[in-house]
Amino acid sequence: MAFWIIALVLALIVAGLLARALMRGQQGQEHPAAYDLRVYRDQLKEIDKDVARGVIGEEDGERLRAEVSRRILSADAQLRRAEEDGKTDTRGDRPLAAIVGFAVLAGGLGLYFIVGNPGQGDLPLETRIAAAEEKHDTRPSQAAYEAKLPPRPVNEPQGEFKDLIAKLRQTVAERPDDLEGQALLARNEANLGNLRGAYMAQGAVLRIKGAEADVQDYLFHAELLINAAQGYVSPEAEASLRAAMEKAPRHPVTRYYWGLMLVQSDRPDLAFKMWDRLLREGPADAPWIRPIRSRIEELAWRAGVKYTLPPLEPAATPMLRGPSAEDMKNAAEMTPEEQQEMIQNMVSQLSERLAEEGGSAVEWSQLIGAYGVLGDKARAAAAYTEAQGIFAGDDAALATLRNGAARAGVAE
Repeated sequence: MAFWIIALVLALIVAGLLARALMRGQQGQEHPAAYDLRVYRDQLKEIDKDVARGVIGEEDGERLRAEVSRRILSADAQLRRAEEDGKTDTRGDRPLAAIVGFAVLAGGLGLYFIVGNPGQGDLPLETRIAAAEEKHDTRPSQAAYEAKLPPRPVNEPQGEFKDLIAKLRQTVAERPDDLEGQALLARNEANLGNLRGAYMAQGAVLRIKGAEADVQDYLFHAELLINAAQGYVSPEAEASLRAAMEKAPRHPVTRYYWGLMLVQSDRPDLAFKMWDRLLREGPADAPWIRPIRSRIEELAWRAGVKYTLPPLEPAATPMLRGPSAEDMKNAAEMTPEEQQEMIQNMVSQLSERLAEEGGSAVEWSQLIGAYGVLGDKARAAAAYTEAQGIFAGDDAALATLRNGAARAGVAE
């Protein structure tokens, strides 16, 4: 109500000023006949001067005086009639001033209803936060959101692989508690672009593993859901992200997606804080750096923060963690079984570090290749699929990952 009172008072003030200026301008104007009288009288004086100087003859002067005198009489008659009829009274311009004022009021009101938002109330901070929470709590489910999206193309398997994937789907349908089968199905469905089938299989993996599910299990499930919804973070994806953050609160990929969910829930203040920390932590070649840099300035503005985007530092060459000289010396004295165990421990450490801290494409390629050396193609394929999601859109990084997958024998 206060808005409408203020808007009406301002509109009346503007209309009044315009009407006043209009009437004042009319009051300051004289009748055209009065102006003509002055001009004609000046002309009579000039004729007398010209006759006296001999510029024109006496006869021409008399003729000009007669003509100008006739015009003076005509103009004087017009002026008298105007005064008698009251046409010089500015009250006749008041209707015009009223029309102008009404046009200002009506035009302003009409423009507001076109480009404004009638009925919108004040939005203090508490109200905005409450509205954001309601939007977050009532947002569409994964299935409801996917139903609004156009269908995505799915790569149909060909040749021998077509028979293998059909058998795998049938086996998993018959044995839904087969952990290895569900994990294998999730990876293959993801490779085919059947993201719905992939996240359903990965959901089964989480169900079967229960408390033993790790960060990568939850993150893989969340990424499949988000990709299937074309970037939308659904409540189902949020649940997996939350579980992943409970196991590894500092995991950068999880924090990036959590920030994306905050953006979609109209909490730019919280999203900015999370993404700003991720941006400063780096590394510069991390896949989440580029999308954050493209949006964080707008996010800061929405959050009411004065922000300057830091310069993009060149990516440092990753320091890969391999066996030390002492490890190599000890390995020479180990049995083949002990050497295999040492390699497995090193690969496990690399996998855990990438899960908790993230890493470069070179490190992910190393992990994929290492799984191939160990003969664990299932884990190699899983790592390759996950890394492809992390580095999506980075052609150079994907090429590096493809080399590791080729060494492991799991390249597409």
